[in-house]
Amino acid sequence: MDLLASLGEAVAALKAPLGPADTEQGWTDDLRREIQEEISVYRSVLRRHGPAMVRHLRPRLDEWLAREGVRPGRLRDAVLEVQRLLTEARDAV
Repeated sequence: MDLLASLGEAVAALKAPLGPADTEQGWTDDLRREIQEEISVYRSVLRRHGPAMVRHLRPRLDEWLAREGVRPGRLRDAVLEVQRLLTEARDAV
């Protein structure tokens, strides 16, 4: 799967309403929307300006989730996967 598709999947997962397990893991609607918007910006930058722009992206999503006290779960896994993919793509450029 390519990077843009992975970003799209993460955005879709974050657009869906939170379930009880998500809220127990520390997610709020505001946090969900903010992270979704951040990933949407990354996706837009790469779509509009090309994959080489990944070298300018410095995702700190892990730090953000840690500050918010988000515990492991499906959304956290999806967000951290986005960060991993962006970092790997940046390092490959």
